[in-house]
Amino acid sequence: MTKSELRDILKHDLLRYQIVKPLTLLLFLRCYFMYSIPGLKFTIVFRYCQYYRRKNRLFFYFLFVWLRHLNVKYGFDISYRTKIGKGLYIGHYGGVVIHGDTEIGEYCNLSQGVTIGVLVRGKNTGIPKIGNRVFIGPGATILGGITIGDDVLVGTQAIVTFDVPNEAVLAAPLATIISNKGSKGYI
Repeated sequence: MTKSELRDILKHDLLRYQIVKPLTLLLFLRCYFMYSIPGLKFTIVFRYCQYYRRKNRLFFYFLFVWLRHLNVKYGFDISYRTKIGKGLYIGHYGGVVIHGDTEIGEYCNLSQGVTIGVLVRGKNTGIPKIGNRVFIGPGATILGGITIGDDVLVGTQAIVTFDVPNEAVLAAPLATIISNKGSKGYI
């Protein structure tokens, strides 16, 4: 990644949070310390961590520790290795877990409680690939070596373990009674 590519990616990330000014050191400090937007703070440090990974190892380790701090502070588990296209938007903090080898396209929204992970057995063994302009709702889980197409909406609490075509809308099934044993033994 070049410096101009980093600037372009950050410009598109900032636009998702309605910030139209180009990122300068002053704006970076303002975004980080004045805005209380966890997704924005995390995204900026995440992008710089990815940029300096191969450019300056010493600065990379500083950013890596900072990124780990933000992961713990905001409840994210997103590795610096994760490939995420420009225009990332993380709406709320808390419980966002993404496998380090996942590929996510451009202009995607991640909600709280999202899990994107690996399956180690079965017919869909592997890691998901997510297309462009995908909205992943609160509590959604995407597992396995599947492909999520472009312009897909994954609804709240949906569990996705199959390939999804472009422009699909996924919803979780309604709750059903599966037993009449109640909560005995749990409480």
